[in-house]
Amino acid sequence: MNKQLIFGIIIVLSICVVAIFAPYIIPYDIFEQDLNNRLKPPSIKHIFGTDDLGRDVFSRMVFATRVSLTVGFISISIAVVIGTILGLISGYYGGTIDTIIMRLVDIMLCFPTFFLILLVIAFVKPSIYNIMVVIGLTSWPSLTRYIRAEVLKIKNLEFVLSAKLAGLSTTKILIVHILPNVLVPIVVTFSLGIGSAILTESALSFLGLGVQPPNPSWGNILTSGKDYIYMAWWLSLFPGLAIFITVVGFNLLGEGLRIYLSPKEK
Repeated sequence: MNKQLIFGIIIVLSICVVAIFAPYIIPYDIFEQDLNNRLKPPSIKHIFGTDDLGRDVFSRMVFATRVSLTVGFISISIAVVIGTILGLISGYYGGTIDTIIMRLVDIMLCFPTFFLILLVIAFVKPSIYNIMVVIGLTSWPSLTRYIRAEVLKIKNLEFVLSAKLAGLSTTKILIVHILPNVLVPIVVTFSLGIGSAILTESALSFLGLGVQPPNPSWGNILTSGKDYIYMAWWLSLFPGLAIFITVVGFNLLGEGLRIYLSPKEK
């Protein structure tokens, strides 16, 4: 097992444990305000300091881990389902269906994903649920193209041709015989995509278009810190580090899985 995969697993598991046990870890209510202790630096009482409303930053950071992981997992799950289905159909059937799907992929890839998300968010109410759906609906094109290429290589191999001659339905051939052989790009894309989705959610929340206050997310904690960056550095440092470590962890996991699962890399 390579070092990238080991470090990725350690980081991701640690973050998942924090998210799962967040209610038992946080020392204060995430909504509890104490204006007499606003913008206090890190101390024994508040290890990550307090924000502009006197709320404990550590408690909000820990709870925000749940928000970030939820957005990452659900949004990329949506993208993987769409990308996998369209990739299988496009690669297997070819012809007009393939042309239509690939032109749709080309159109989607012509627009920078983040600006496409901003465009959609402009027409819907900012919320964690809308963010998950929008990120999922704009993150599938690359996976679709990748899976299509794999299916094109697989569909004419002997075991697939034998399944056709045996009279198996197209659906069964796709699910039983072809899908297991394209799981590597799916798993890798899922791992890498979670880090990307978390980064996107944080950027949207920073702009005020993601998770809405008073609900905490790493992005809106950063937003509250930008107005006090010279007098309350902890409001920018800790959420920034959390985003950085999480994205690096999922990228290491994804790259490690790619190397571990790919025979060519071995």
